[in-house]
Amino acid sequence: MNLKKIYSLLIPGIILQSVLIGGGFATGREIVEYGGKFGPTGLITGITILAGFTLTAFLTFEICRLNKVYDYKSLLKVLIGPFWFIYEIIYLGLAVLIIAVMASAAGEMLQQIFGLNYWIGVGMVVVLVGFINLKGEDFLVRMKSIGTIALFIAYTLFGISVFLQNKNNVFTVFNSFVNGNGEYHSIVTLVVTGILYVGYNLVVYPASLFSIRQLNSRKDTLLSAIFAGALMTIPWFLTFIALLGYYPNRAIFEAPIPWLEMLKSFSNFYILIFGVVVGWTLVETATGMIHGFISRLSEDLKFKNNSELSGKHKSIISIFILTIALVLSQVGIIDLIAKGYLAMSYAAIACYAVPLLFHGLKIATENYLAKKETNKIT
Repeated sequence: MNLKKIYSLLIPGIILQSVLIGGGFATGREIVEYGGKFGPTGLITGITILAGFTLTAFLTFEICRLNKVYDYKSLLKVLIGPFWFIYEIIYLGLAVLIIAVMASAAGEMLQQIFGLNYWIGVGMVVVLVGFINLKGEDFLVRMKSIGTIALFIAYTLFGISVFLQNKNNVFTVFNSFVNGNGEYHSIVTLVVTGILYVGYNLVVYPASLFSIRQLNSRKDTLLSAIFAGALMTIPWFLTFIALLGYYPNRAIFEAPIPWLEMLKSFSNFYILIFGVVVGWTLVETATGMIHGFISRLSEDLKFKNNSELSGKHKSIISIFILTIALVLSQVGIIDLIAKGYLAMSYAAIACYAVPLLFHGLKIATENYLAKKETNKIT
């Protein structure tokens, strides 16, 4: 397998990871709520998340490949028929909510770390997102590939640095659990928490659909899904291990931005990198989610009028969605988001994950019966 082929299999995972990281990992708060608060037993939640992301990626990629659909409207028509629009409502709602949270967090952090006026920081993000969508898919893939490498380097640096500083406490926490002295959490709670985390992040999958056209076989799909699951979950485990170094320190586990608190004991260089990383995660998350919607509109235009959205129109749509998110982030929507994520998780699971599993089971059954019939003939 040559490098070009490997890269084509990695691209969907790179896109997914770059969109996921903004709403899933950037602040560390997400990992506290979905794993870290359980201490070492949260590892079971992490394994559930890894399995969930990989399985969902495989089923999504394979159903798209078999049906030759590369936008979420076409995919949802396969999954839930005429009710596809329900998912679009959930998708746009979650996209706006996540972008609103990230915009607010990024604006505040850029102000605290770099001394930038809140709106200057947010304005820079809006311009970058509009520019990337103006340049098109090839440019987006290149930027996300570079961004993913940079983000992995940064989070690996953060994770290793925090672990080395607190490794004794990490080992103590695990030893307490092994010896039966740690707090107990039921397997059901740990697994369900992982499923809910995968549920609210189902919104990231449409952003990757344009990148799976080069998957030509089930083997390609499986390898690409394994890569995607790993890329999407490695930052979770890095953050989780770093958090265990402080478990159960309330100053860290109750902080709005745990990573910022964990890095306070390090040099300003770490804080500087963190500010840049979080700023870029907002750009990648917003760009990916908005591009998923733009890709759907382009496919519609191509089918109806044999035309596509221009770069100018893509930028206008991007800025319009971002503006709505920014307005919402300023009128108390953040508190609503904290409660809304759970509801959105259940809605996304009902409209996307359940039909996806049903169709996956249907495909597996059809293949099994076809093989059985072939064996009878031979």
